[in-house]
Amino acid sequence: MKRFYFGTDGIRGKFGGPVINASFASQLGGAVGQWLRTTRAPGSSDRVLIGRDTRGSGAGLVAAVAAGLAQAGWQVLDLGVVPTPAVSRAVKQRGAALGVMVTASHNPAEDNGIKFFNAAGVKLTDEQEYAIEQALADAPPVVGVHPQPEPLNDAGALYIEAACALLQAGALQGWRIVLDTANGATCATSPAVLRALGAEVVGIGDAPDGTNINAHVGSEHPEALAARVLATGARLGVAHDGDGDRCVLCDERGVVLDGDEVLTLLATHALAQGRLVKRTLVVTVQSNLGVDAAVAAAGGLVRRTAVGDRYVSEEMLASGAMLGGESSGHVICAEVAPTGDGLVAALKVIEVMLATGRPLSELRQILQKFPQGTRALRVKDKRPLETLPVVTAAIVELERELGTRGRLLVRYSGTEAKLRLLVEGPSDAVVADGLARLEKAVRADLEVV
Repeated sequence: MKRFYFGTDGIRGKFGGPVINASFASQLGGAVGQWLRTTRAPGSSDRVLIGRDTRGSGAGLVAAVAAGLAQAGWQVLDLGVVPTPAVSRAVKQRGAALGVMVTASHNPAEDNGIKFFNAAGVKLTDEQEYAIEQALADAPPVVGVHPQPEPLNDAGALYIEAACALLQAGALQGWRIVLDTANGATCATSPAVLRALGAEVVGIGDAPDGTNINAHVGSEHPEALAARVLATGARLGVAHDGDGDRCVLCDERGVVLDGDEVLTLLATHALAQGRLVKRTLVVTVQSNLGVDAAVAAAGGLVRRTAVGDRYVSEEMLASGAMLGGESSGHVICAEVAPTGDGLVAALKVIEVMLATGRPLSELRQILQKFPQGTRALRVKDKRPLETLPVVTAAIVELERELGTRGRLLVRYSGTEAKLRLLVEGPSDAVVADGLARLEKAVRADLEVV
């Protein structure tokens, strides 16, 4: 089923554009409210919880979504500025019917977005999002003045308390950690947790002003993190994205780890301890083939899904696996949280460091990556890939040449007007050649801007 508004992680776009604006947000709130009436269990809660990141456009969008939900008969509680995983946790903990997060995650400040969590704190499925889009056509316009949603101010504090419980009190005494909170939703939560556990925190991206979220900081820009780790002699660096569901780490030598390295480290350590449930790690097709090799060597199994952490979550629920994520830094530790949580991921890696007494620069060596190259091409139109003859021919030829020695992936971004290319192979030269051939094919079939 093809969805028009929803992408891989909710609805996202430039604020003030045709979709992300107050009018659409209120209509969406009404449609979600109508859909929820037809799907919720009898006697279940009539409360919906809503949070946001630090974007200046967030408060207005919260009010608009809340107005639509209120007109549909729902009680809306405003969590304020909190990380996405705090919304997920609060929904489950308080027995709410739905959670809403107003955020554009790692996108720049001029963008915003809206994503939803069910009563279990898990992101909605494709089918549920499609049903909401169908309800949009019949959603009445929001009329009259609706009261502001009632504030519920303890979600952040409860999230901090739960995160602190993951390690022993004082476990980080004597640790210096560089923390980049991307001028986003984790500015008040992640540093509080690390300091409560005893760490000295050196902050980056910790002064949000409504316009600087993700601006040259955060998980998409780890260069400053690496430099500060080296300059301060820190034990490690941690970077979040704007809404806090991602984690990118930096070892004590200033080398950045991606999600694949974090997941492989966690999975192989759990396998060695006999604690990896189902002996299974779930990743997406984007993850490096080296992950499969490392986990297999440790006695485990890797399952792959489409790109998107909610597809990882769905596979984890279906297979019973408890660890999964994406190379982008979404890490789901399901025994702790039902969705990606950047702080939980960092604490779980620190737990391995404490248990083994080994620095992150050593622990990361468990993953030996296949040579890989990626490219993102901004395109004017997202025409279906199967209708692109030159691209299709190039894919077939490259797959034939690579055989079992590598792989390639060509897909549109679910949140941006980009075509993403990935090639893995036996050598850097093979990868570079493959990427060049794919890009040439794309430019023959599509207008690259």
